[in-house]
Amino acid sequence: MTTEGKVDNRWIPLESNPEVFNKWSKQAGLNVSQERFGDIYGLDDDLLAMVPQPVIAVILLFPVSEPLAKARKEEDEQIAKDGQPKIDPTILWIKQTIGNACGTMGLIHTLANSGATLTPASPIAKFIAECQDKTPQERAKLLETTPLFASIHAETASGGQTAVPTNLDTDLHFTCFVTAPEAEFRERAKKVTSGEVVETPPVEGEAAQGTGMRLVELDGDRNGPIDRGEITDFLKDVAKVVKEKYLPHSSSMQFSMLALAPPEFGIIASS
Repeated sequence: MTTEGKVDNRWIPLESNPEVFNKWSKQAGLNVSQERFGDIYGLDDDLLAMVPQPVIAVILLFPVSEPLAKARKEEDEQIAKDGQPKIDPTILWIKQTIGNACGTMGLIHTLANSGATLTPASPIAKFIAECQDKTPQERAKLLETTPLFASIHAETASGGQTAVPTNLDTDLHFTCFVTAPEAEFRERAKKVTSGEVVETPPVEGEAAQGTGMRLVELDGDRNGPIDRGEITDFLKDVAKVVKEKYLPHSSSMQFSMLALAPPEFGIIASS
């Protein structure tokens, strides 16, 4: 998708299918023997139950209709006016400045914030480390000047099941959902030991119990991370957001969802 504020160069849109996303992720540094992407076939509970657990992230492809674009703008204005629950400060969010790069943006946001198993010293691990002390705009500039990600994107965009489009204008866009502790949780978890601050990680299973874990949407086309509420069941909570925030604003059927889940899910990317 191309919107105001993006640089002139536009990438080929990524196809939303597990093979493409797993190939991109493997080249960038995801250990696909630990997690990989697979399709979510619907939003009903019985279809969600087919997805292996635990799901650590979801990427949504959706059509940007005029009503949806208006709703997104109004929500951004409302957040700017009224604020939202304090976002976990360790969330890494990047402003999108490259046209049609939303697939790569969704993948970077997902791998950087989901706890995915990354290969040490891999391109994505190095990129995440370089981004830590930068603003969202500085991170965007770093992405613009990191040719490897443009190369990975181009290769995987050209290797999908559909032909590469000659017209790069598209009204389809990717966003992603991850879990994060409440911002205050990290403060509550800190203990002072021998004059040093020791941070205790969240207890395993907290997301399922709904104890201090939040659903966060990350979209480089927005103004920052968006808090979507407390988590009770991650996958069902994402489905609820899609039903309430996306489906009512479009008559198009061009929606798809991919989950990052255990290795038996999806398709192993080819070398």
